[in-house]
Amino acid sequence: MEALQIILAGSLVAITCGLLGCYLILRKMAMVGDAISHAVLPGIVIAFLISGSRDSVIMLLGAGLIGIFTTFLIEFFHKRGRLQTDASIGVTFTWLFAIGVILISAYAGKVDLDQDCVLYGEIAYVPIDLWITKSGTILGPRVLYIASGVLVIILVFIVLGYKELFLTTFDPAYAAAIGISTTLWHYLLMGAVSITTVASFESVGAILVVALLIAPPATAYLLTEDLKKMMILSTLLGVLISITGYYLAAAFDGPIAGGMATMAGVFFALAFVFTTTAPRLKRSIKTEKG
Repeated sequence: MEALQIILAGSLVAITCGLLGCYLILRKMAMVGDAISHAVLPGIVIAFLISGSRDSVIMLLGAGLIGIFTTFLIEFFHKRGRLQTDASIGVTFTWLFAIGVILISAYAGKVDLDQDCVLYGEIAYVPIDLWITKSGTILGPRVLYIASGVLVIILVFIVLGYKELFLTTFDPAYAAAIGISTTLWHYLLMGAVSITTVASFESVGAILVVALLIAPPATAYLLTEDLKKMMILSTLLGVLISITGYYLAAAFDGPIAGGMATMAGVFFALAFVFTTTAPRLKRSIKTEKG
């Protein structure tokens, strides 16, 4: 039962991250997820210091606000400072992350908070992180409810905004010409990434969130040029990564997040080998027949 809960949590996060990751890959903004997962640290600390509580909702709210602020700064430095996107991302997330580390260091003796517990959640704790009502009723792992809720929100966002997201991703000039605000949809997408990243990293860990945002969509990108097929493949890969990653970790008695991230790399490597060798093999066969 515990294995099923962990795999289900990993799959829900992987599906959500994979769907958004497809757009990040196509927009050449794959590392935004990494930036947000680190830059939200000061938001978590400030929310804790203001509220005096480690309640997840309060911390997620603080982290979410900083996540959206991070995307604004990245875009601001890119547009106004004429920096390349990767440089804007690097400057923004290292600066905010450093502020978060300083805040934690300054208050480490007064509060029960450290950067490891904030940033590097452990997916193995999913079965024991239960949602218990005031009456004492146990509703099951809290992470599953959060991950399911975020997945529904992201699915609704993508379905309702599919046309706008598609046009602003592949042809922003045409989108602007027909009245679609590329800036608005950029921030909406970045806001969705912020929500997903912040809601996921507490339970599965920042490293795994970044891996799931990038690896499944990148693998799917190698296998197809159709966006819808890319999103379906990314979803299937996310589930497969969760299952195989868990059993890899169990076999070697290692960290589950590490096992899942490792399998994400393995599947990408297999897709890379297939897409690079298959065309050559096909040409070779045609040459021999000719």
